[in-house]
Amino acid sequence: MLKLNVDAAIDSGKQMAGLGAIIRDSNGNSVAAAVKTSHFWRDVFHAEAEATDWGLQMAEQANLNSLIVQSDRQEVMGFFPDEVIQQILARLPVKSLFRTKTVCKLWNKLTSDKYFIRLYNEVSSKNPMLLVQISDLIESKGVICVDNWRGVTEISLDFLHDRVKVRASCNGLLCCSSIPEMGVYYVCNPMTREWKLLPKSRERPVTRFYPDGEATLVGLACDLAKNKYNVVLAGYHRAFGHRPDGTFKCLVFDSESNRWRKFVSVQDYYQFSIMNRNQVVFVNGALHWLTDSCSFILALDLEGDVWRKISLREKVGSESRSYLLECDGCLSVIEISDVWMETWVLKDYYRDEWHLVDKVSLRCIKGMVPSIFPISQTREYVFLATHKQVLVYHRNGRLWKEMYSVKYGSTLPLWFSAHAFRSTILSCN
Repeated sequence: MLKLNVDAAIDSGKQMAGLGAIIRDSNGNSVAAAVKTSHFWRDVFHAEAEATDWGLQMAEQANLNSLIVQSDRQEVMGFFPDEVIQQILARLPVKSLFRTKTVCKLWNKLTSDKYFIRLYNEVSSKNPMLLVQISDLIESKGVICVDNWRGVTEISLDFLHDRVKVRASCNGLLCCSSIPEMGVYYVCNPMTREWKLLPKSRERPVTRFYPDGEATLVGLACDLAKNKYNVVLAGYHRAFGHRPDGTFKCLVFDSESNRWRKFVSVQDYYQFSIMNRNQVVFVNGALHWLTDSCSFILALDLEGDVWRKISLREKVGSESRSYLLECDGCLSVIEISDVWMETWVLKDYYRDEWHLVDKVSLRCIKGMVPSIFPISQTREYVFLATHKQVLVYHRNGRLWKEMYSVKYGSTLPLWFSAHAFRSTILSCN
């Protein structure tokens, strides 16, 4: 846990205030510190409030989201403008946020309005996490959420009252499919424990997805600005008793209309690995999947229900593995070879222009390289999963750290069911 200490000193004659802020870790070591001057036009309480607000801005710029705020004038909390209180509460974990609603009527009101919900989701979107469904060949053993600042948190999907598999994740919501009953899908927010059973589509039973009756691609697109989401089920299909003819069927659920829509196109036969299916990315109003051949990205524009291909950069060699992720609102591909991990970002979405933004030597984790898979990232760090471990790589410090390790055997590989995740209070109803 980090602590933010703020202070203010005033010069009434010059109508100026000096603001200071320092962030320390649990050992008392300084993480960040800064001072500045400000035009002073009220009283000392407002100077302290301005210092706190400025300190929080400094913490946000440093991507430090879990803080204890301390001032030498604790009574200043009673003089904070509503906007400053909301900025403070927006940096709490969801469970802590719900506890603050019982503190007083004002805080309950401030954390319930639309502005605060939008603010909280925006702040949370800057702190990607990793979500893993721990399971073996028989049943799920639980879900963990790995946060760069708060560590590992165990969460449960028992509120669904069903055995489910997490199929997709986007902006705090999960799309889960029922294991006992094929074709049953849920959308839920595991932090608020809110959920919705999706209505069944009107597809005739004689028409089904190929080859195993389930959709090849499952995508979830959550628009925080519009407070809406779409669920996409896509794959090749065939009529009963007929061979598949290359017809690609796509079902799209719209949360606003509470209905499914369908469109059919003809596609070449594409294959998708387990990782390709899990790593679906929603940016620019479209869902994206990397094909198994890693020759291009298949994108679905949800506004026009149109598929398109996005070209990847030409590789010098074919020895590396490629993985599709999101990075600060852009498409990103991480390539892993025996000795390097390269991060490429699609700078121009419509011209397919890829830029190399990071290159890391993997010599210090050489033994893990064959089984390491990147899952989630920001410009500061990358979450990766192996068979039994979750690692985080800090780009600025060039440091590797183990965040989680399986303590028991007989589980499926962690990367098998790992998804990028963000903790938001987005509603699914």
